Amino acid sequence: MELPDTKTINLKWPDGYHIDFKTGQFITVYWPDTPNYKRAYSLSSCALDQGSYEVTIKRDGKMGTRIVDWAKVGDRLGVLPPAGKFLPVLEHNKHLICIAGGSGVTPFRGFVREATRRKLETKITILYSVRTTNDIIFNTEFRQLEQENPNFKFHVTCTRLTPSDPWTGRCGRIDAAWIQSHIGEAQNTVFYACGPNELVENTQHLVMNELGVPKAQMLVEKWG
Repeated sequence: MELPDTKTINLKWPDGYHIDFKTGQFITVYWPDTPNYKRAYSLSSCALDQGSYEVTIKRDGKMGTRIVDWAKVGDRLGVLPPAGKFLPVLEHNKHLICIAGGSGVTPFRGFVREATRRKLETKITILYSVRTTNDIIFNTEFRQLEQENPNFKFHVTCTRLTPSDPWTGRCGRIDAAWIQSHIGEAQNTVFYACGPNELVENTQHLVMNELGVPKAQMLVEKWG
């Protein structure tokens, strides 16, 4: 359990199974007793994590609720092979600015894991919007990765704090000024946005319309 409503599951590959896949892709899963009901989830592990897939799932909808509340060690899930083009550009001169809301942060865990393990010079900055401090997924792991990787930064903004919350960090929605403050060389920056439709569409507007970033420098992954 990452949070009370969010669970990471590790799906061990069957004996003799091996497949090449890329960090940032997603898998589609289904329960054997209901094979026609499928859901796609971004991998929260990276391509270096051979032998299993990891996905991090919120209690949402039929599939999310069943996995978070009922899935247990030893259960079997059907899995379609990884797919998708939401891939990190892990080049030495690139800066990846990864903008996320809620469980949209899950693929960026894979981005940072791979860059850190390979000791790459790629800069990665996560700008993460959550309602409260109780909604920060992977907070401990990301803080640890910041210590291990000098090229990685993890920044959180909270949008619905209660008066009793001791949070002293940034509050409010993601805006163009906050994004702009983290941009170094704009021509070498690749922007990613992942999360609910509203957040992704708003981010696209901020990055491309307000900051004037070409569409070719932005990749998005969204769901309803």
